[in-house]
Amino acid sequence: MTKADIVNSISNKIGLEKSEIQKVVEVFMDDIKTAMAKGDNVYLRGFGTFLIKKRAAKTGRNISKNTAIKIPAHNVPAFKPSKSFVDNIKTNVKVTN
Repeated sequence: MTKADIVNSISNKIGLEKSEIQKVVEVFMDDIKTAMAKGDNVYLRGFGTFLIKKRAAKTGRNISKNTAIKIPAHNVPAFKPSKSFVDNIKTNVKVTN
């Protein structure tokens, strides 16, 4: 599902113009990115949490030059779904191979 699919779905369900829904979705995503850029986690009850995970410094390999490189400690964005979200997926999505 793409952002355009989400906009179309919401527009069809509540009857507002797609352009208005597009603005709302963009502002929603911008607010999440802004909060996380400030170092805040974003909690959406019943859906999940957008959080910042800390990655420790480590040594990696540059395979093209066959040299060791130091990767500094850094933060990465992550998403942790709520328990109800996980349970819904477990019961409703078939396992495929």
